[in-house]
Amino acid sequence: MSTPVPAEPAPPTGIATGIATRSAVLQAPDVSAGAQSAADGTRLCDNCGAPLFGKYCSACGQRHFDHPVHHFGHFVSEALEDLTHADSRLWRTLIALLFRPGFLTREFLDGHRVRYLPPVRLYLVLSVLFFLVVALMPQAATIERPIVTQEGSRVVLAPFGIGVDTARATEICTKFSYSGPLAPRFNANCIKALTGDRAGLRNSFLHNAGRALFLLLPLLALIMKALYRKPVRHYVEHLLFFVHNHAFLFLVLGVYALATGFGPALRPVLHPVLWIYIDVYFYISILRVYRQGWLLTATKLGALAGAYVVLGSFLALVTLAYSVLTL
Repeated sequence: MSTPVPAEPAPPTGIATGIATRSAVLQAPDVSAGAQSAADGTRLCDNCGAPLFGKYCSACGQRHFDHPVHHFGHFVSEALEDLTHADSRLWRTLIALLFRPGFLTREFLDGHRVRYLPPVRLYLVLSVLFFLVVALMPQAATIERPIVTQEGSRVVLAPFGIGVDTARATEICTKFSYSGPLAPRFNANCIKALTGDRAGLRNSFLHNAGRALFLLLPLLALIMKALYRKPVRHYVEHLLFFVHNHAFLFLVLGVYALATGFGPALRPVLHPVLWIYIDVYFYISILRVYRQGWLLTATKLGALAGAYVVLGSFLALVTLAYSVLTL
């Protein structure tokens, strides 16, 4: 009796064929850019080896260039294209942020996200640029002048025009302190700031203000959640709203600081225009994002403005105290 010869296994078909083919493609050895193509002529990604069906790899996201960067001229042309065409998210985002209130928040909530810069990255970049601009403005060169001036037996606080006795100046520093272990350092730094180190106090305050404003966002989002209970919204939606609107504040205030820093004569004209624009911007932004009536929105905006004043003042005092302590 003869032993039957085992039949050869049939080649995989259907889904098995697709899985095997993709596995083989993804495990293909790395080759030079010029030879990176499949047997059927399909271009493969230079980074991961996956098939390319457009300018970007569907597996790793790397952009595909028709020609490798071999010379400086090509490098410059690619850089210009990135800035003006291929990666126009920067300009699209900044223009929308500056002139279209609430648009970026609404787009993000509607799922249109890839065409704009991520909200948190936008906020962080603009906040850093804003505080950098404020610190480097021409008027910063005058901050070496004492914050107080001596007039006989009195000390005049220049920014406020308040005249106090010399003994009173020391009392001001001890008034807001406490008897804890950090009181001597706080009092000494406070007197130091009042008598001349205005630059150090200003720089310390600006350095800490960015952190304080970042802490303000989740508090404001909680207030917004209380104001907009129906329909029910996620807390992150309110947080996103304030991330975008504070990014707008950094942008518009940074532009204002630049304009008035190099053209002080523009300040009387631009100052009222700036705050009117900010008020109108916030109102339209809330209307566009939350989609309620104009009168109800105005009422809630008033409540939000009150919360801004209370929380902002508290955080400003805390930031000032911490800045004096770390001077």
